[in-house]
Amino acid sequence: MKKLVFIALGIVLFFPSFSQTQMPPYLEGKITYPVLDFHPFVGVIPIENAAIPYDPTLDYKVAIDLYGKVKDSTAIHPVILEVARTYNLGIANGVPADKLNLVGVFHGGLNAVIFTDEEYQQKYGIPNPNLPAIQKLKDVGVKFYVCGQSMAFWNISKEQITPMVPQVISAKFTFITLDQKGYSYLNVSED
Repeated sequence: MKKLVFIALGIVLFFPSFSQTQMPPYLEGKITYPVLDFHPFVGVIPIENAAIPYDPTLDYKVAIDLYGKVKDSTAIHPVILEVARTYNLGIANGVPADKLNLVGVFHGGLNAVIFTDEEYQQKYGIPNPNLPAIQKLKDVGVKFYVCGQSMAFWNISKEQITPMVPQVISAKFTFITLDQKGYSYLNVSED
């Protein structure tokens, strides 16, 4: 699992120097998309003879911290891409879908990423590009939640966000609860 985290971190730290849709030339043809393929940067690079392969005795339960702000309202937010890449990394590493349990928790200024199309249109002038990606992630079993405290502090109502992302009391206690249920914490946010 640590290998997956290191690969994801390496990709996150390297890719910001390229545009969000431009793949570095030396990676072209080397990236695979085991399940999700809605964006170039959700792909993974196959690693042969990995030192820490998939362990069939484990359930891979990951609580993903999703916070930050919207920097490019016209594109799928990078944290959504990281959730998809994390899923693809698990599948590419041999983890069966039924043993890969990802939960993303939105909070802070990132709540705008889960606005309804109408609300996003009012704020940014376009439909929300994140919603189709969130739906594809939900279709493969990824769960999402939004922090109720964060929504209250940012004056956001339930009606302003997509029903695909239910509200929890707080991000903090959601992470604590998930930890006590055996989920590993993963931070994929930039800020």
